[in-house]
Amino acid sequence: MTKPTKAKDITRSWHLFDVKGKVLGRAATQIAHALMGKAKPYFVRHLDCGDHVVVINAAHVAVTGKKESDKLYTKYSGFPGGLKSKALWQVRKEKPGKLIRSAVYGMLPKNKLRDRLITRLYVYPESDHPYKEKFA
Repeated sequence: MTKPTKAKDITRSWHLFDVKGKVLGRAATQIAHALMGKAKPYFVRHLDCGDHVVVINAAHVAVTGKKESDKLYTKYSGFPGGLKSKALWQVRKEKPGKLIRSAVYGMLPKNKLRDRLITRLYVYPESDHPYKEKFA
Protein backbone atom coordinates (compact mmCIF):
# COMPACT_ATOMS: atom_id res chain seq x y z
CA MET A 1 0.00 0.00 0.00
CA THR A 2 1.36 3.42 -0.93
CA LYS A 3 1.78 5.80 1.98
CA PRO A 4 0.80 9.44 1.48
CA THR A 5 3.61 12.01 1.55
CA LYS A 6 3.84 14.17 4.65
CA ALA A 7 5.78 17.41 5.01
CA LYS A 8 8.22 15.84 7.49
CA ASP A 9 9.19 13.14 4.94
CA ILE A 10 10.54 15.67 2.43
CA THR A 11 14.32 15.95 2.11
CA ARG A 12 15.95 18.71 0.10
CA SER A 13 19.09 18.24 -1.95
CA TRP A 14 21.18 20.68 -4.01
CA HIS A 15 21.53 20.85 -7.80
CA LEU A 16 24.08 22.83 -9.81
CA PHE A 17 23.20 23.94 -13.36
CA ASP A 18 25.80 25.48 -15.66
CA VAL A 19 23.83 27.25 -18.42
CA LYS A 20 26.81 28.51 -20.42
CA GLY A 21 25.92 28.02 -24.09
CA LYS A 22 22.60 26.28 -23.31
CA VAL A 23 19.31 27.51 -24.76
CA LEU A 24 17.31 29.54 -22.23
CA GLY A 25 13.98 27.72 -22.50
CA ARG A 26 15.46 24.20 -22.42
CA ALA A 27 17.55 25.01 -19.36
CA ALA A 28 14.60 26.69 -17.62
CA THR A 29 12.44 23.56 -17.94
CA GLN A 30 15.13 21.42 -16.29
CA ILE A 31 15.57 23.96 -13.51
CA ALA A 32 11.81 24.21 -12.89
CA HIS A 33 11.60 20.40 -12.81
CA ALA A 34 14.26 20.27 -10.07
CA LEU A 35 12.67 23.15 -8.11
CA MET A 36 9.32 21.32 -8.02
CA GLY A 37 10.90 17.97 -7.11
CA LYS A 38 9.05 16.08 -9.82
CA ALA A 39 11.76 13.41 -10.12
CA LYS A 40 11.28 12.33 -6.50
CA PRO A 41 9.27 9.18 -5.83
CA TYR A 42 7.18 10.90 -3.18
CA PHE A 43 6.23 13.95 -5.31
CA VAL A 44 2.74 15.35 -4.73
CA ARG A 45 1.37 18.56 -6.22
CA HIS A 46 -0.03 20.04 -3.02
CA LEU A 47 3.27 19.95 -1.08
CA ASP A 48 6.55 21.73 -1.64
CA CYS A 49 8.83 18.76 -2.45
CA GLY A 50 11.49 20.67 -4.41
CA ASP A 51 15.22 21.04 -4.05
CA HIS A 52 17.66 23.95 -3.95
CA VAL A 53 19.01 24.93 -7.37
CA VAL A 54 22.15 26.98 -8.06
CA VAL A 55 22.51 28.33 -11.60
CA ILE A 56 25.92 29.60 -12.75
CA ASN A 57 27.04 31.46 -15.90
CA ALA A 58 23.63 33.10 -16.37
CA ALA A 59 25.18 35.90 -18.41
CA HIS A 60 26.28 33.36 -21.04
CA VAL A 61 22.93 31.64 -21.68
CA ALA A 62 22.04 31.28 -25.36
CA VAL A 63 18.83 32.26 -27.13
CA THR A 64 17.71 31.26 -30.60
CA GLY A 65 16.55 33.35 -33.54
CA LYS A 66 16.25 37.12 -33.16
CA LYS A 67 15.21 37.01 -29.50
CA GLU A 68 18.32 38.91 -28.41
CA SER A 69 16.93 42.09 -29.97
CA ASP A 70 13.20 41.34 -30.36
CA LYS A 71 12.19 39.78 -27.00
CA LEU A 72 10.94 42.41 -24.56
CA TYR A 73 10.71 42.32 -20.78
CA THR A 74 7.95 44.68 -19.62
CA LYS A 75 6.78 46.04 -16.31
CA TYR A 76 3.86 48.28 -15.53
CA SER A 77 3.60 50.62 -12.56
CA GLY A 78 -0.20 50.87 -12.71
CA PHE A 79 -0.17 54.56 -13.58
CA PRO A 80 -0.80 56.13 -16.99
CA GLY A 81 2.43 56.12 -18.98
CA GLY A 82 3.99 53.67 -16.55
CA LEU A 83 4.71 50.87 -19.04
CA LYS A 84 8.44 50.26 -19.35
CA SER A 85 10.10 47.65 -21.52
CA LYS A 86 13.66 46.48 -22.18
CA ALA A 87 15.08 44.19 -24.82
CA LEU A 88 16.77 40.94 -23.84
CA TRP A 89 20.25 42.29 -24.58
CA GLN A 90 19.67 45.21 -22.18
CA VAL A 91 18.45 42.91 -19.39
CA ARG A 92 21.43 40.59 -19.99
CA LYS A 93 23.80 43.53 -19.54
CA GLU A 94 22.12 44.94 -16.41
CA LYS A 95 20.73 41.88 -14.55
CA PRO A 96 21.68 38.57 -16.23
CA GLY A 97 19.99 36.58 -13.46
CA LYS A 98 16.62 38.05 -14.37
CA LEU A 99 16.62 36.13 -17.67
CA ILE A 100 16.79 32.78 -15.89
CA ARG A 101 14.55 33.79 -13.01
CA SER A 102 11.70 35.05 -15.20
CA ALA A 103 11.88 32.04 -17.54
CA VAL A 104 11.75 29.58 -14.62
CA TYR A 105 9.05 31.59 -12.81
CA GLY A 106 6.82 31.30 -15.87
CA MET A 107 7.26 27.52 -15.93
CA LEU A 108 6.34 26.93 -12.28
CA PRO A 109 2.73 26.08 -11.40
CA LYS A 110 0.48 29.09 -10.98
CA ASN A 111 -0.60 28.44 -7.39
CA LYS A 112 0.31 29.39 -3.83
CA LEU A 113 3.51 27.31 -3.91
CA ARG A 114 5.05 29.31 -6.75
CA ASP A 115 6.58 32.05 -4.59
CA ARG A 116 7.92 29.51 -2.11
CA LEU A 117 9.50 27.44 -4.88
CA ILE A 118 11.29 30.38 -6.51
CA THR A 119 13.00 31.30 -3.20
CA ARG A 120 15.21 28.20 -3.56
CA LEU A 121 16.58 29.37 -6.92
CA TYR A 122 20.02 30.99 -6.69
CA VAL A 123 21.26 32.59 -9.93
CA TYR A 124 24.80 33.89 -10.49
CA PRO A 125 26.07 35.65 -13.65
CA GLU A 126 29.50 33.96 -13.58
CA SER A 127 30.86 30.65 -12.31
CA ASP A 128 31.71 31.79 -8.76
CA HIS A 129 29.07 31.25 -6.07
CA PRO A 130 29.01 30.89 -2.26
CA TYR A 131 27.56 27.32 -2.24
CA LYS A 132 30.71 25.45 -3.32
CA GLU A 133 30.76 23.33 -0.14
CA LYS A 134 27.35 21.83 -1.05
CA PHE A 135 28.80 20.29 -4.24
CA ALA A 136 32.25 19.21 -3.03
